[in-house]
Amino acid sequence: MNTNKIIKVALVGQPNVGKSMLINSISNARLKVGNFSGVTVAKEQVILKYKDYTIEIVDLPGSYSLNEYTQEEKVTKNFLNNSEYDIILNVTDSTNLERNLYLTSELLALDKKMIIALNMNDEAIKEDIFIDEVQLSKILGKPCIKTSATTKQGIDKLIKEIVKKHESEKLSTKLIFSNVIEEEIANIIGFFNDSGFKCKNSFRQIAIKLLKEDKETYKFFHDEPIWTKLQPILNSAFEHIALHYDTKNVEDIFNEEKFSFAKGAVTETVTVKTHVEKTLTEKIDSVLIHKVFGLPIFLFLMWGLFQLTFEVGNIPMDIIDAFFANLIDNTKEVLGDNQLSSIIADGAIAGVGAVVLFIPNIVILFFGIALLETTGYMSRVAFLLDGFFHKFGLHGKSFIPLVTGFGCSVPAYMAARTLKNERDRLLTLFIIGFMSCGARLPIYVLFTGAFFSESNAGNVLFLIYIGGAILGLIAAKVLKILVFKSEDEPFVMEMPKYRLPSFKLIWHTVSNQAMMYLKKAGTFILAASLLIWVASNYPKHLDVEETYNQKIELALSDEEKLALENELALYNLENSYLGYVGKFSEPLFAPLGFDWKMSVALETGLAAKEIVVSTLGILYGLGEENDENSKGLVEKIRANIPFASGIAFIVFVMIYLPCLAATMVFAREAGGWKYLVYLFVFTTGTAWVLSFITYNVILLLT
Repeated sequence: MNTNKIIKVALVGQPNVGKSMLINSISNARLKVGNFSGVTVAKEQVILKYKDYTIEIVDLPGSYSLNEYTQEEKVTKNFLNNSEYDIILNVTDSTNLERNLYLTSELLALDKKMIIALNMNDEAIKEDIFIDEVQLSKILGKPCIKTSATTKQGIDKLIKEIVKKHESEKLSTKLIFSNVIEEEIANIIGFFNDSGFKCKNSFRQIAIKLLKEDKETYKFFHDEPIWTKLQPILNSAFEHIALHYDTKNVEDIFNEEKFSFAKGAVTETVTVKTHVEKTLTEKIDSVLIHKVFGLPIFLFLMWGLFQLTFEVGNIPMDIIDAFFANLIDNTKEVLGDNQLSSIIADGAIAGVGAVVLFIPNIVILFFGIALLETTGYMSRVAFLLDGFFHKFGLHGKSFIPLVTGFGCSVPAYMAARTLKNERDRLLTLFIIGFMSCGARLPIYVLFTGAFFSESNAGNVLFLIYIGGAILGLIAAKVLKILVFKSEDEPFVMEMPKYRLPSFKLIWHTVSNQAMMYLKKAGTFILAASLLIWVASNYPKHLDVEETYNQKIELALSDEEKLALENELALYNLENSYLGYVGKFSEPLFAPLGFDWKMSVALETGLAAKEIVVSTLGILYGLGEENDENSKGLVEKIRANIPFASGIAFIVFVMIYLPCLAATMVFAREAGGWKYLVYLFVFTTGTAWVLSFITYNVILLLT
């Protein structure tokens, strides 16, 4: 049997965590003392035999972090980055775990095999501090063992764990940063993958070091040809991160990340029974993440946000509506009654106007979400909902991508990268679509305005959003049972400091989203509106038009004339290219109470949800005079669509596939087109069944 197998262990910890005592407690140890090469800092090395292994433990100098402020920190950092070793043994003080986890978070970023010794456990028990080491192990993705150098508790277990860790495969680290930093890490990793760059370290590890402005890493890249392409990516990353943290000091930013990580891990795993004077943050947390009051407070804030979205948003909507109605009339007046004036007025202006109309609602919704995000409240809600989410097979950390989905599905799918467990991530990706994105808001506002009183519209809007979220949770439970079967895996729920709202950051978020929305209105939606107009106006039926025109000339009254004109418009529409598509798919949607116009609107919505409104505007706008007495699209919807069909339509819109851009991102993030097929079948099937039930239940009740 080979007795020369060596396991080299790097012993790391902050000062005064009992590292030296722990080394002395390891039985049969031979202690060697020397100096690290080139420095006067003492090096202690323990060698012990266990089974057929020789375990060499190098006791690195006590360091608060892996910066380079002190000689000790330099030595520790240099050893961990450049020396050969198998395992990191991180010793922590159980009585002051939060501060000790600052260093742990930096060690996790090295992505090495690692064990955490929760030392001084006997003192922690005396102080009524209890650590759930099993949960902490799951959260950090590394084994955590309670030890005591004085009572020799856990020493044998620690030695066994070193051998076990050495013999097993390295698991991926669970160190996760805030969304903005994770997004930039993903961008840098993507760049390395696309460039075909080769390196002995993982791309994630390199990306973290680059964002931390690690000197050695920068020196290495500075002489590489890839540097010229990498530099602009890093500049953009630092700008984005600085905006979120309101500082360009990278050290301060990563210190705050360490604080959030440590605070989150301790909140989830440590119980202190003795009374300690609470800090202001803890006092606020005791209310906002209270087990009983926390959830009602969150729901009340969300309800208030949707009330504002509708009530305040309605005021500028009327002005925008009147502006576009005038613009359409004036365009027709200037260009005359011909095909050109119709395509510009009824196609381009009506289509884009129907979308621009909802900018105030979009701005208010994004403003509210950004406000809650920048104060640090949203991270608390993720923690608050963790236990509740687990009942549905989801994760508290899934909350951030899900709540981002209320804004736009594209960044929401990207935010799911923070879930490192593959099944948890896929499950979250499948559920994001149930969170109604900002592009669906115009459809909801249009239909709630048509079918509900103004005083109730805000409440209905809130119910639609919450209803979608609840359906998402139920769908998650079903998928967890049938498809994504796996054991729940906890993650650290970061607890950032509370901060006053940064209006600079809020302005950045809101203006970016509003500009993206307007950009879509001015390009993609403009093109789609023109296409829909052409499809709804061609082919021409000249013989039928001639017959109707003769009848119109012979008509005795204005009412008869108007009725014939509307009849002709309807005939042309039903026999247009758009009409053919609608009629072809009508049998599929007929059981849900949808006419062919509603079917077409849903189909165009696969490209972008905003187009649903502009399609309805074009389809229901035809055959009616656009004079000053025309009360706009809301009235036309109310007049043409029955109540039961309208509500079933809302349900379908809530659930079915998001826009084309989002589905492309989904396929990329999920890891293949097959998942997009699954998503299409899953969402469309669910939408059809629930819309069918809604339609028939409302018919029975009314």
